Amino acid sequence: MPRLPTPPIPKVLQPKPKRPGQNGNGNEHGSGKVSPAEAAQEAGVTVVDWIDERTSLSGGLRWLMFRKVPHGNWFYTLGSATLFAFLSQTITGVFLAMYYRPDATGGAYESMRYIVDDAFLGQFVRGMHKWGASVMVILIFLHMGRTFFFGAYKYPREMTWIIGVVLLILTLAMSFTGYLLPFDDRAYWATIVGVNINGTAPFLGPYISDFLRAGPEFGATTLSRFYAIHMLLVPGLIIALISVHLYLVAKLGITAPPWTKPDEEPELDVAEV
Repeated sequence: MPRLPTPPIPKVLQPKPKRPGQNGNGNEHGSGKVSPAEAAQEAGVTVVDWIDERTSLSGGLRWLMFRKVPHGNWFYTLGSATLFAFLSQTITGVFLAMYYRPDATGGAYESMRYIVDDAFLGQFVRGMHKWGASVMVILIFLHMGRTFFFGAYKYPREMTWIIGVVLLILTLAMSFTGYLLPFDDRAYWATIVGVNINGTAPFLGPYISDFLRAGPEFGATTLSRFYAIHMLLVPGLIIALISVHLYLVAKLGITAPPWTKPDEEPELDVAEV
């Protein structure tokens, strides 16, 4: 597979930022009046320049955010779409957690009923989170399929592929643990079936089931265990692995389409991650 060349830094990003207090000509104090919009823009630029002068983040951001991608190929947007779905799940999950109570004695179901029936935009947010989980699973499967059929798992991108597989497993784990949280009859019995299926795995199966149940039997602590895994453990691992995954994608580049000939230069665009 031909490797895409490293893109040049866009011209608009090549000049160094002005030092705080300088105008467009480099003078310390400009002359003439400026409009409120120009003053606000200048203030924003000054803040960004102040931060960049002390952290030197602009070089790293230019390297990470701008790269060459194949021209006019929508298959390469599946990764970004999956990331957007995860961000949507994170935001809606935070709002749901503000009202949700992981109480197996009735608080969990009643809190979900309150979110759907009484909370402002609760049904909308809960619907986005519920259906967004399915959308994220579909998108990550499509993204992994594109990566496989395009041969993007080959050298030197093996580590990127392995991390993607782990992210797929974690996405399924987050969907499984979130299914119990409404704690209605369907969620209760479906989770029991899922935990029992995990228990049939060789060697580690019984230990996995005991860990998920938080004991030998399905009880009140099981809901708290699933809530902690769904809200804290799995999202934290996903965020960490996504960061490494994006770093490797930016460092190693994107594999050209399989129909591109080795001696043919693919048409490229400069695009953001």
